[in-house]
Amino acid sequence: MKERIYLFDTTLRDGQQTPGIDFSVEDKIAIAAMLDEFGLDYVEGGYPGANPTDTAFFSDKRTSQASFVAFGMTKRAGVSVSNDPGIAGLLQAKSDAICFVAKSWDYHVAVALGCTNEENLECIAESVKAAVGAGKEAIVDCEHFFDGFKANPAYALACAKTAYESGARWVVLCDTNGGTQPPEVRAIVEAVIASGVPGHCLGIHAHNDTGQAVANSLAAVDAGVRQIQGTLNGIGERCGNANLVTLIPTLALKGAYNTRFETAIDEERLLNLTRLSHAFDELLNRSPDHQMPYVGASAFATKAGIHASALLKDPRTYEHVPPETVGNFRKVMVSDQGGKANFINALKRRGIEVAKDDPKLDLLISIVKERESIGYAYEGADASFELLARRTLGTIPEFFTIEGFRVMIERRFDSLGRVKIVSEAVVKITIDGHTLMSVADAEGPVNALDLALRKDFGKYQHEIDDLVLADFKVRILNGGTEAITRVLIESTDSDGVRWWTVGVSENIIDASFQALMDSVIYKLMKNRQLAGKIAAE
Repeated sequence: MKERIYLFDTTLRDGQQTPGIDFSVEDKIAIAAMLDEFGLDYVEGGYPGANPTDTAFFSDKRTSQASFVAFGMTKRAGVSVSNDPGIAGLLQAKSDAICFVAKSWDYHVAVALGCTNEENLECIAESVKAAVGAGKEAIVDCEHFFDGFKANPAYALACAKTAYESGARWVVLCDTNGGTQPPEVRAIVEAVIASGVPGHCLGIHAHNDTGQAVANSLAAVDAGVRQIQGTLNGIGERCGNANLVTLIPTLALKGAYNTRFETAIDEERLLNLTRLSHAFDELLNRSPDHQMPYVGASAFATKAGIHASALLKDPRTYEHVPPETVGNFRKVMVSDQGGKANFINALKRRGIEVAKDDPKLDLLISIVKERESIGYAYEGADASFELLARRTLGTIPEFFTIEGFRVMIERRFDSLGRVKIVSEAVVKITIDGHTLMSVADAEGPVNALDLALRKDFGKYQHEIDDLVLADFKVRILNGGTEAITRVLIESTDSDGVRWWTVGVSENIIDASFQALMDSVIYKLMKNRQLAGKIAAE
């Protein structure tokens, strides 16, 4: 029978210590719901009483399936449990469990707490007993446990044993400074178990300061712990925490673990892993890490031609797990490093069939390689690549023609003497022989150009009303004022589909216009089911 590994998420508490991240109450409610729906065992919400946000968050229970956990310190030395306001706040919080942080390094006991080692042990014991007496599940995070063990193993073990013997369901060994190595983690966990704290009551909390938080967590599991603490996408102070988005599929999909252990995340829930990871980044208003294991956009992307050729024969040649098991998908990128296999596979996935000996395929490859040599990047602009391929291999409808555009930028002063920059754009397009001219102004030239381009599209206007530019990225490809500029635009519509287009020019406005044009044409093609298969996957 497989043993159970329990998953403890501390995104809302330890993850909030990430520089630049500051959750509101509404953010915390939304993230807690995401974690609860995904199926994690524990969701730690923060420190009630420490700040108004966390206090308000714990005014109600925020999970329906996961155990909702409040975090706080053990009681203060010299103060009884009943007279400690911190303990009172934890007991009153609408939580299922309380996670106490306890000093387990004698150096910290003396310097940070200013009490004796014996008094610290009493604080641990009385705090755990109070939580259990209030009907709460008690968890003790033994802070700096591994460093404490290396400095004074007898005292570190005494802290862990006191927590366990006082009734803690979980005693969590914390690598707070993140410097412990996997062999050390394994040996120390084994020593804790040998001292009398059973593995089924032990957890691991690893920080990523040497890039080994995931490895240390797995080493602890191999040594006997049965709870893993971590965060979504590995966020956390300094270098972050153990990344649950990496740990969960490793436990679920790798034979070294799934033959021995099981978690609450079954195959069906695992399908939502990529969506969860990306939705969390979206809430943080940041771009997902393309190279994150399992869920990154590049996690199952292949660029080299010989690799792509092998992938077409058998995906297992260059994939350690099927991408669909974690809700991701295979991506054979089109680039100047790619051979025919890349292009054939990329085209096939877009519903474009082409023979290997078709001369138009050779022409497409040469065009892509020539364009990428001057700055285009089609591996990051799937829609622009598809339009280029369809133009080269066949035809696409001529929805409209651009007669020209003009953009003017004026720097002036308003009535209060403040500098004001105004951009105005004029675009002339022809549809079915009728010329339409649109004018728009905005704070930025690209925004003005976009507004003017889409202001009057004649009979197609209703088709692009839901087109939204979701992101705009500019990269200077060489130095100097005459630099080549690459613009990448991300677009979306009411279907929730996203696509990327690219433009390159010595002029940033012209590069932007190229990408804008491709975005509009792709939208019109997608509406007619003439394009968009890859974007919808």
